Amino acid sequence: MSKKLANATNLYMEGIRDGNALEAVTKYTGQRYTQHSTGVRNGVDGFVEFFEPFVKRCPVRDIKIIRSIVDGQFVFVQAFQDINHGENKWVTTDLFDTDVEDKIIEHWDVISAFETQASSEGGRLDGPTKHTDIEKTEDNKNLVRDFLCDVMVLGQKEELPKYLNTEELQVYSASDVGPLNSYIGGYDHVFKIIGQGDFVVAYSRVIENSKEVARFDLFQIKEDQIRHIWVNQEPVPPKKEWVNGGKF
Repeated sequence: MSKKLANATNLYMEGIRDGNALEAVTKYTGQRYTQHSTGVRNGVDGFVEFFEPFVKRCPVRDIKIIRSIVDGQFVFVQAFQDINHGENKWVTTDLFDTDVEDKIIEHWDVISAFETQASSEGGRLDGPTKHTDIEKTEDNKNLVRDFLCDVMVLGQKEELPKYLNTEELQVYSASDVGPLNSYIGGYDHVFKIIGQGDFVVAYSRVIENSKEVARFDLFQIKEDQIRHIWVNQEPVPPKKEWVNGGKF
């Protein structure tokens, strides 16, 4: 495991799962910690202020990292959280920026409720988890970038077969997330794309029913076609509710 991924994982496990918020955020973040989870203030104090009460409210916290990507200075993790023996279950997707010492300096996230019955044929976290085709990382990132630009931003539906076979594609998402076709042309801006081998993740702002949505799409690519997509999205709250600079 790379040091960047270890730091991101340990912030989760030691700071949230094990309840050592101050110790973990001090150990694994850099000289600044810019926060885009809109309910958490920037910096060490903001992390502690949010998570110490959370730990008291939620004494049982089971967290598992399902998939991860490390690309240059950026780290992505997809996690499952089971709180208080099933009282709440969440899928969380997090993007971290790191400094030259591999410590975390910025964080973006999307959180949604985990459902046992999802809109895909399998569960929301099913599918492949291990990286392959590391030598194709840049090609796969370019494929996803072109797909998002041509189809999801510009709305060119006729380009869809170039990137995926709809009959073979597996999409894993919550039940309140519409089919992929319903979002074509609805992507307002793609903020970041990172990849590692056959896995590529994109963080985007999507407009759905005239409302702003933050969305992570995690793609798995085989033979130059998108085969799996794990979707995690949440509405962006009104600006008056933010305690930092916002989701993006």
